[in-house]
Amino acid sequence: MMKILNSKLTNFNKELNNLLLRRKTKVKINSISVIKIINDVKKNGDKALLKYEKKFNQNKTIIPSLNRILKSIKSLDPKVKKAIDLAYTRIHKFHSLQKFKNISYVDKFKNKLDYKYLPIESVAIYVPGSSASYPSSVLMNAIPAIVAGVKRIVMINPGYQGKQNAAVLYAAKKCKIREIYSIGGPSAIAAVAYGTKKINKVNKIVGPGNMYVAAAKKEVFGDIGVEGMTAGPSEITVVGDRFSNPAWIASDLIGQAEHDELAQCILISKSKDLIKKTKIEITKQLNNIPRISIVKKSLINNGILIQVSSDKEVVDIVNRIAPEHLELNVKNYKSFIPKIKNAGSICLGKYAVMAMTDYNAGSNHILPTNGSAEFSSGISVNEFYKRISYINLSKKGIEKLGPSVITLANYEGLAGHAQSVKKRIRRK
Repeated sequence: MMKILNSKLTNFNKELNNLLLRRKTKVKINSISVIKIINDVKKNGDKALLKYEKKFNQNKTIIPSLNRILKSIKSLDPKVKKAIDLAYTRIHKFHSLQKFKNISYVDKFKNKLDYKYLPIESVAIYVPGSSASYPSSVLMNAIPAIVAGVKRIVMINPGYQGKQNAAVLYAAKKCKIREIYSIGGPSAIAAVAYGTKKINKVNKIVGPGNMYVAAAKKEVFGDIGVEGMTAGPSEITVVGDRFSNPAWIASDLIGQAEHDELAQCILISKSKDLIKKTKIEITKQLNNIPRISIVKKSLINNGILIQVSSDKEVVDIVNRIAPEHLELNVKNYKSFIPKIKNAGSICLGKYAVMAMTDYNAGSNHILPTNGSAEFSSGISVNEFYKRISYINLSKKGIEKLGPSVITLANYEGLAGHAQSVKKRIRRK
């Protein structure tokens, strides 16, 4: 079912690169249809938005009534509510520790420099819906924004046939989100980016989605902000050794594969026996998974089992893949930590399972995908801040530092810069 690669073979690097590139190509879509939808919503507003909701989600309304929301929440299993409450508490606690302190600095000339963190005024959080619903993604999106002090948080979440998931709505209530729209896909991105009669535009949009949502966010970037990463179809890379439990690893891979047909699951190990037993375990466990069709397509098309010869190869391959989720399910995981530079999050040891980080470990599960962990990070409180520098120069300060600025400005051919400084320096 999953492809098996061996690092000893001469064509190993080429095969691995081809497999990774093939999946990246699938994730990147032709954005012509996405641009067409965005332009339609920009021009025709709510009319276009409702048209796409009817077409893709059989949805006849974009704003659920308060009565419908409360009725849906009331129907939710109390155990699910308690689970959401626990996750909220733990995620809020961890993200509260991410707050930044403003910087204030005065130099010997009494020049004062301040660097202040200001919350973005309004954000939209995209929460996937329709065929599957993720209350955990509400928490992961909204809590960092709450901690940062964002005043207006909007939730866009596609329902199906007029219904949104009760747990998603409860999580939104827990986060005190008052603006909820039953919309999804590129049209939803366009609506919050440019505004309609019913929906006021926002300053930034964050949150995971399918490849069409990711493409739409790229198109609107610049008109509004988006998170500084690719939050697309999920990924996991597991590093195992001869002490690893193949049944556990198989379940971890299946758990990620059930997200999306484009999800990617990779196992890397020096143990040929572990790879063999894990493959057998995957076949055994598949029959107990409701989303078996999605899992099979994900594993067949994108799953890879990699046998390596050394720890150095493990590190090199992980850094090349730059996975969203990394599990170091090995006895000597501490030796890998300083060497791995590219990963969205890293689970350390056999009990640190990725599924826990998706819910209530406390860390954020909205992470860079498709190799973007090479240069970006997951959602944090920092995502919802702007940083502004404040500069107050003294008379003595400009007189002491100004001549050096004039020299550099003239060197760069910017005479106007030099003159604006020169006019403020006291004549001697």
